[in-house]
Amino acid sequence: MWDLYGESFNSRLLLGTSRYPSPQVMQEAIKASNVEIITVSLRRESAGNSDGKRFWDFVKNLDLKILPNTAGCFSVGEAVTTAHLARDLFETDWIKLEVLGDRLMLHPDPSGTVEAAKELVGEGFKVFPFITEDLVVAKRLVDLGCEVLMPWGAPIGTGQGILNPFALDMIRKTFPSISLICDAGIGRPSDALQAMELGFDGVLLNTAVSTSDDPVSMASAFAKAVEAGDLAYHAGVMTKRSIAIASSPFEGLADL
Repeated sequence: MWDLYGESFNSRLLLGTSRYPSPQVMQEAIKASNVEIITVSLRRESAGNSDGKRFWDFVKNLDLKILPNTAGCFSVGEAVTTAHLARDLFETDWIKLEVLGDRLMLHPDPSGTVEAAKELVGEGFKVFPFITEDLVVAKRLVDLGCEVLMPWGAPIGTGQGILNPFALDMIRKTFPSISLICDAGIGRPSDALQAMELGFDGVLLNTAVSTSDDPVSMASAFAKAVEAGDLAYHAGVMTKRSIAIASSPFEGLADL
């Protein structure tokens, strides 16, 4: 079990809900993954759109915890407005905060993210901020009252895996009591396992599952990888060494 803003969950994998071949495949993948939290992106221009409403109703009927997302927002005002719409639509004060500063690599805007988080926390939102592996930004968000941080492994949708494990390890060691969810760049189950072996509390992904040849099987694979990584971290992952150390002692060997 792990806690996020006072709520307890068993699964440490979170899934997005975009780019699946069909709602039915998405539903089957979610079931195979055993996730309890799903993310949903909200666009202001689709707030009254009938197609969007049908999809949101479908998501609500899955009876899972919904984490709305301000994906695609490039300003503080846009992100805050989207968060308000999401709170009204999904009746939750949870919000995954994205304020992007670059359209090519979808790099989060550090100052914009901190500014939006300050406003939203002040309005009672439980903020899940999407950031890079920047330790200073992480500190500022924690000081504002964010109980969860979502550092990326790599840029969104690249599938590059964990590009800077040292920096992610430093965030883990700096904030031992903050929930850390690795978000973005995860392409393979082994990437998710690595994040969990670093001591992260969870992994959020979308594209690696939804665009695979078999989203249902891939969702199951990621669920197993996250569980294995969590078990390994708490069991005590072996430290890497620069010299060989025999697993069996040399003492007592026969002198042939």
